[in-house]
Amino acid sequence: MVKERVLITGGAGFIGSHLCDRFLREGFQVVAMDNLITGDLRNIEHLFKHPDFEFYNHDVSTFVHVPGDLKYILHFASPASPIDYLKIPIQTLKVGSLGTHNLLGLARAKRARILVASTSEVYGDPLVHPQMEEYYGNVNPIGPRGVYDEAKRFQEAMTMAYHTYHNVETRIVRIFNTYGPRMRLNDGRVLPAFIGQALRGEDLTVFGDGSQTRSFCYIDDQVEGIFRLLMSDYALPVNIGNPDEITIWEFAEEIVKLTGTSQKIICKPLPKDDPKQRRPDISKAKSLLGWEPKVSRSEGLKITYEYFKSLPQDVLYTREHKNFDKYVR
Repeated sequence: MVKERVLITGGAGFIGSHLCDRFLREGFQVVAMDNLITGDLRNIEHLFKHPDFEFYNHDVSTFVHVPGDLKYILHFASPASPIDYLKIPIQTLKVGSLGTHNLLGLARAKRARILVASTSEVYGDPLVHPQMEEYYGNVNPIGPRGVYDEAKRFQEAMTMAYHTYHNVETRIVRIFNTYGPRMRLNDGRVLPAFIGQALRGEDLTVFGDGSQTRSFCYIDDQVEGIFRLLMSDYALPVNIGNPDEITIWEFAEEIVKLTGTSQKIICKPLPKDDPKQRRPDISKAKSLLGWEPKVSRSEGLKITYEYFKSLPQDVLYTREHKNFDKYVR
């Protein structure tokens, strides 16, 4: 029996690498594609000897060619942290526009179903709480975050256009804050930033007064939601995230308790357009997919902390940007 093939772009990234693992367990042949700007081969090196795994070092913003049949395409190629998309804004815009266009064209040519990874950032600094899929968002298109937010909003529009006018089978997942092993320790997102600071014996940096909120979904739950959405018959966007909301200050206190650090929690000015609230309405995911998160934050944080503690010292003390502390998380 010939196994079905799936293409996962951004396959060496955090979520992409976990998706590679999942589809191999499900019995698929997996083609991972990544230009390694933010991805890391260490995330998938355990798969290189797997007979059903292939890797292409390639930038999907140029063109995409994959020989042979494809059953599914999952488009996860994009910088996702503030440090990355503020450092490489043009590449971020191109992968959300040109890259998405190329992959939708490939899906049409291969008659493959394609799932594109959107984000809660399409809601911007929301005026509706919690955020439901019907909310159009409050986004500043020319602000510092606009290169990421608008790339994702365009990506959704392009995906729906291909669905409507070319009858391509499309799925759109709006991903809320996700965490777990294989996150980059110093990529500027709140959880690895806090844990990294605790491990280095630094004060934990909170932006603003810490009253802004986030909702954190463990990677296993996220991958399960993505998989179910791909296999569903629903073409409109679906939120996948954990609705267990917490303030950034409270979250910092949880990390202090988890890591046993004696360092202080300090405040710095809130960056421009930082979302004040972030919590998904997952009613659609529950009703359409039978999905809701299973892993508690305390359980997921313990696993993630053990992963970060196991990293080499050179990773722990590497700053990935000279202005690391100024960026929003």
